[in-house]
Amino acid sequence: MKNKPELALVMPAYNEEECIAHVVKTWVDELSSRFPAEGAFRMIVVNDGSKDQTGAILDRLAAEKKQLLVVHQVNGGHGKALMTGYRKAVELEAEYVFQTDSDDQFFASDFQKLWDKRNESKFILGYRKVRNDAFVRLLITRVVRLVLFFFYGVWIIDSNVPFRLINGAYLARLVSFFEQVPFAPNIFLAVIARKNGQQLFSIPIQHKERETGKVSILNWKLFKVCWKSTKELFAFRRSMTFILKQLKENG
Repeated sequence: MKNKPELALVMPAYNEEECIAHVVKTWVDELSSRFPAEGAFRMIVVNDGSKDQTGAILDRLAAEKKQLLVVHQVNGGHGKALMTGYRKAVELEAEYVFQTDSDDQFFASDFQKLWDKRNESKFILGYRKVRNDAFVRLLITRVVRLVLFFFYGVWIIDSNVPFRLINGAYLARLVSFFEQVPFAPNIFLAVIARKNGQQLFSIPIQHKERETGKVSILNWKLFKVCWKSTKELFAFRRSMTFILKQLKENG
């Protein structure tokens, strides 16, 4: 019989050689203690074509950590790496899927805050109440918040936060609607879930400054991708009615 994990953690990674070992070990230790049974927890790290030693480090860790599953792919950006991880979690038939990033800006101990709410919603978001990022990223988050309100009539405080817990069967249905991967799929998934009536909670979590590596999208490039995402969100409105109808019909 196939061993289905109770939880699958999805983590995209790109050029994080300075911190990836620490991040992986921290999360494996934290979640293994909460899910001690054999096969109850899997950690899926998607190496998105890193140019440094991230991939090699992950392979070494996978040989040591039986919970760790490493997927290597050609660089396609955070969104594609994210969806690769989500689809792998769906393939494993995980009961719940948790997603976070590999840049060591979050605290594994905050996972429990979302896990405690798992029976109250199929889609639960953390919320960076104090966010230690550059001002331009904080500004863009506020703009996205307004865009989602005007385009979709939803108010989501931190729609792209990489700290979320999703019911596995529900995630399988959500990702099935995406033949093409948008630049920021976490935003789209949050909008669909909210329109579908899921309570996102926006649970306050801790966020710390990035101490290693560097942000891959900066300055003018950051504004360009934001404009691209805005156009994608506008166009996606045509698909929303169909998606919500399908979710309603299937319960």
